[in-house]
Amino acid sequence: MRLFNPRAVLLVVHRYAGLGMAAFLLVAGLTGSLLAWNDELERLISPELFLAPVLTGAAPLDPLELRAVVLQAYPSARAAYQPLRVEPGHALQFFLTPGSDADGKPLPLPDNQVFIHPYTGAILGSRNANDLGQGRKAFMPFIYRLHYTLTLGVPGALLFGVIALTWTVDCFIGFYLTLPSRARSASPKSWFSRWKSAWRVRRGSGLHKLSFDLHRAGGLWLWLMLFVLALSSVALSLPAVYQPAIRQLLAHQPDERSISRIAQPEWRPPINWQHARQIGRREMAARGREMGFSPGPEEWMYYDASRGIYRYAVTSSRDIRERYANTNLYIDAFNGEVRGIWLPTGSAAGDTVTTWLTSLHMATVGGRLYKGLLSLVGLLVSLLSVTGVYLWWKKYIARQVSRRRV
Repeated sequence: MRLFNPRAVLLVVHRYAGLGMAAFLLVAGLTGSLLAWNDELERLISPELFLAPVLTGAAPLDPLELRAVVLQAYPSARAAYQPLRVEPGHALQFFLTPGSDADGKPLPLPDNQVFIHPYTGAILGSRNANDLGQGRKAFMPFIYRLHYTLTLGVPGALLFGVIALTWTVDCFIGFYLTLPSRARSASPKSWFSRWKSAWRVRRGSGLHKLSFDLHRAGGLWLWLMLFVLALSSVALSLPAVYQPAIRQLLAHQPDERSISRIAQPEWRPPINWQHARQIGRREMAARGREMGFSPGPEEWMYYDASRGIYRYAVTSSRDIRERYANTNLYIDAFNGEVRGIWLPTGSAAGDTVTTWLTSLHMATVGGRLYKGLLSLVGLLVSLLSVTGVYLWWKKYIARQVSRRRV
């Protein structure tokens, strides 16, 4: 009677899960290694859009004034997102969505991103981030869409989320398979000395052994980073699974999803952008004193017309990100009341964990050193995919040869 062998079963699961994920992780690894340097590459590829030389002795214009300039140039558009921080030498970027006509039909909008000089108010250019036909200026947005959705939109994001969930589970299976099996020798080496070989890449070996060593040792040396990328991919691509799970395990703060939607989206609320910013400035300072954090520079605002709320965000002592800061207030667009505050760390364990996971995934911590590491890990993910497929192929060919001999 043959005994159940969990190692053999998990090896089969790992082999075919890896085979199913290989193409997706190859794409994700290669594109991710580029996206770690997204801002730098955007400025390199499209300097005419992203660079705005500082004018000597001049002060930047109010970002809300620049908003008016953009919307005057694009009267059929809406801009729900409002940047508030001006970086010297960099253009201010606005993301546009189509407005609607009297019948509620969307108006034509050829481009959905506009770049404006923060010192002069001159529009530097625009692009449609979904149109690769616009040439080099649309290249990095294409890489972004390829990385997160395979350029398939919501279905692609959902598919990548399922792959990420499979990858997360497979991280533990792969780690288990590197552990040494029970020794059969009467005087075996110690368990650790046998496991030590799994961390090494043999020199002078053939392609098969080299591929095996790279696949096993590479996965071990950077296992923690691979797990972080896998789990953070679930958080980013499959929130319907990640959020309920993390909220069952760890505490969280109420966020914008806890605020009910209104009957009809309202794009012209009583509280305008200027008034909302004034409220945000005042109330953020007050909340900082009450809750023991230090508000820093303004970062962005966002208007959610489906809920009738503004989000006012600053960099604070609770932020860990070097960009895309996320300490924000929820301001009612009808009466100006503060509906809540969300802190990225230090307030609820689940939110702190998620902030760290997503920040590590997007390379918004650790400076250029971490960006370089993340690029290398992205290439390693691609390498693991290639070596995994190669090892499966060699095994498949060996089985076919064996069957012919029988």
